[in-house]
Amino acid sequence: MLTRIDLSAEDRDAVAALCAEAAGEHPAADDPAFLREAPLFAHRLPRAVRAALAGLHADDGPSALVIGGLDVPDEAIGPTPASWREGRPVPPAVHRLENALVLYSSLLGDVFGWATQQDGRLVHDVVPTRGHEDEQLGSGSTAPLMWHTEEAFHPCRADYVVLMCLRNPDGVATTVGGLDPSVLTEEERRCAFEPRFRIRPDKSHLEAYNAENADRHREGFDRTERMNEEPDAVPVLFGAPHDPFLQIDPAYMDTAPGDEPARRTLDRIGEAIEGGLTDVPLRPGDVVFIDNFRLVHGRQPFKARYDGTDRWLKRVNVTRDLRKSSAMRLPDAVRVVA
Repeated sequence: MLTRIDLSAEDRDAVAALCAEAAGEHPAADDPAFLREAPLFAHRLPRAVRAALAGLHADDGPSALVIGGLDVPDEAIGPTPASWREGRPVPPAVHRLENALVLYSSLLGDVFGWATQQDGRLVHDVVPTRGHEDEQLGSGSTAPLMWHTEEAFHPCRADYVVLMCLRNPDGVATTVGGLDPSVLTEEERRCAFEPRFRIRPDKSHLEAYNAENADRHREGFDRTERMNEEPDAVPVLFGAPHDPFLQIDPAYMDTAPGDEPARRTLDRIGEAIEGGLTDVPLRPGDVVFIDNFRLVHGRQPFKARYDGTDRWLKRVNVTRDLRKSSAMRLPDAVRVVA
């Protein structure tokens, strides 16, 4: 399910030089000109990186990959932001690391963002935030973040979720897992493929958590609110019956009242996933790539200090087909889904 490679010293220096070159030509990792050129830069990455990501992209390859070995200078990256809103401006060292994140991801597809999440930014900060300790959000801490498919509620969700670790002094584990469909009975499998489940948006996409940009992205928030109030019924499994894809988010998910077979099937799938979770404690310089159609991910609980030394991840969403979201994207931001 998960493989890992670590950069050699030579490859680490090559990646660093490439990212510094890109930083000298483009002001930010989400600069439109850089995003257009990112695939060209990415093809100059070391062969070991390109080969590992080509394996992840293949349908018969692993579903998760960790590439370790990037140099993260702790003092140069500055303190962990108090929230995603405080993640700008970006220090030069962080800019170069964000470039690596985008370049790696460009070998899998196109980086994109959400108008309803972190003000439409393409590169997210995942940091503990005061007041969110017990929330089912990436900004939580004390409560475990329950495993889930990223943006399971949305038809244009990412094919891959990519997390880069900048700081993790407590060794907090990201959890990763999948479903072995052979554990399901024929009846459970048939039920799981039927549209009998409702998934609502997680709170990070709601207007209350994005008050500063709500008016600017009104169309996206209105659409998300409709999804929250009247979610469409969807299957949990889809695709090939013998090798299905997965969409699930138990914290924001239910079945129709009285549909006991669907409830039992959802519980059975949840038990199977829970029993096969793997802890992945990311170290600074680690980048984990998660196939969002095959795996779920979450996070173990921890106690935040809020002193600038807390766990700090960067996150991007990657799609293999940017065109599928064309009807929902902002007219002036071709990589932001509203």
